[in-house]
Amino acid sequence: MDSSTISDLLIILAAGFVAGTLCRRIGLSTLVGYLAVGAIIGAGGLAWVTDEKHEIEYLAEIGVLMLLFSIGLEFSLDQLARSARHILVAGSFQMLTVAIPSILLMALAGKNWQTAVLIGCAIAMSSTVLVFKALAEHGETTKPAGRRAISILLFQDIAIVPLLLLVPILTGHGQATGAGDYIRLAGITMALIIGVPLLRKILIQSVVPLLTQLRSPELIVLFALATLGAITFVTYKAGLPPPLGALAAGLILSGNRLTKQIDALVLPFREAFAAIFFVSLGLLFNPSILLDRPLLMGVGFVSLLLLKTVAAGLAARITGLGWKASAGVGIGLCQIGEFAFVLAFAGWEAGLLSETDYQRILVCALASLVLTPQFLKIGMGWAASHRDAKTTLRSGLFMATSESSRAVVVGIGPIGRGVIARLQQQQMQICAVDLSPVNLYPLAQEGCHTVAGDARNPDTLNHASLEQASLVVVCVPSDEIAVQIVSAVRHLNGECLIVVRCRFLHTICDIEKAGANAVVSEEAQSSKALVDLVADLQSTD
Repeated sequence: MDSSTISDLLIILAAGFVAGTLCRRIGLSTLVGYLAVGAIIGAGGLAWVTDEKHEIEYLAEIGVLMLLFSIGLEFSLDQLARSARHILVAGSFQMLTVAIPSILLMALAGKNWQTAVLIGCAIAMSSTVLVFKALAEHGETTKPAGRRAISILLFQDIAIVPLLLLVPILTGHGQATGAGDYIRLAGITMALIIGVPLLRKILIQSVVPLLTQLRSPELIVLFALATLGAITFVTYKAGLPPPLGALAAGLILSGNRLTKQIDALVLPFREAFAAIFFVSLGLLFNPSILLDRPLLMGVGFVSLLLLKTVAAGLAARITGLGWKASAGVGIGLCQIGEFAFVLAFAGWEAGLLSETDYQRILVCALASLVLTPQFLKIGMGWAASHRDAKTTLRSGLFMATSESSRAVVVGIGPIGRGVIARLQQQQMQICAVDLSPVNLYPLAQEGCHTVAGDARNPDTLNHASLEQASLVVVCVPSDEIAVQIVSAVRHLNGECLIVVRCRFLHTICDIEKAGANAVVSEEAQSSKALVDLVADLQSTD
């Protein structure tokens, strides 16, 4: 790496910092700032960065790998399995509904079929980063509309890998040039799919306990980066796209006690290389494209937003969501997301996209991302109630505790018995579930419906008539088991209100992701009680 490359890198990092700071100040996505500042300092603007030796591109590709690695960490194989129906149905419907009309229009416009397919697939992508962040900030991730939106986004994130694999096939170049090569690649891919859960199990049973005992952040970072590099290198040598290996590495390290720590420790590397990647994309932006056929660009942009809104809205609707909420999901997912840049960039490098086509995609994507915050505000307003979260929860509890409703209480210790006593005052039909028949015996003597068994088992929940329940209260003493119970409950009953007691603050997020509507932490309640007590003592002094 010579001095010119180092100076280019420093300029990119400094420009990214300035742009990110400004965007945070005015409430825009930092992604928009990275792209915009890249266009300003690139050859089409001030020409401060040229990257004539293309060394910055290699660093930018690390950003792609880190982003996919982080997505893999966010996934849980168990969660993917539970949400498989929504992911496959809603996700595939949305992408096909956007891609097929776009491909046909591109073909009618004179594009060859390879280019048309790439453009259609690229513009079908929405922004996982922006949408998920907005849903989390407004507490919508566990609600029906939020779950449908996340399902569509998950499908898109998974689809980016086979779509990247499709690029060399569309070009007809590279290692895969015949049917035998395609079969070989398919076999290697299947071996990777089978190997991911096996490697994950091995790591959870052997490496994770060792790292937990050592309590060394440095070793965890080295282990995560080594795993990422090794899996990516193996997939590359096998003839598969490196991003496939990055996603696989994230899945292997997901769903264990170190996952959140790994994600937090890797965050600085991910954000730094992601900034380099997106600023580098902006370097390719040519402002003159705005003056070339502006009417076509304007009409195409508006038409694309409408098409994506309709596609995502219908995708949410076919999974059982109401029309108004589905429309809100559609509005929230109408933008062109960050992975459209990844796919379009790969197509441009492979020669599938001309410079003009690439610039047009870049302009449309950038414009849609700038408008995304307002789209999300409108979409969530349509999909969710205008009441605040506490009012909504109280309303849900009121509906769930009506006289005609049924409740299931899991875990019959002191807390569970207290909850049952309270619900009995509401004249609710109650089923008590516990592993120990001894705990259930007094309730059975009182005439309460009881089921002895593991609430993580669907058969136990079916015996408790879970499908008819409007309220489920989980009071087990283990947070890990609580997460598993909530997942099982939500899989069998997607509409019931789930309230959970947990011990530690750090598990609240996992329980909410599993599908809980409300979580009460003993750690948080104890802390609040102690603080209030200390305040009272100080006031008396």
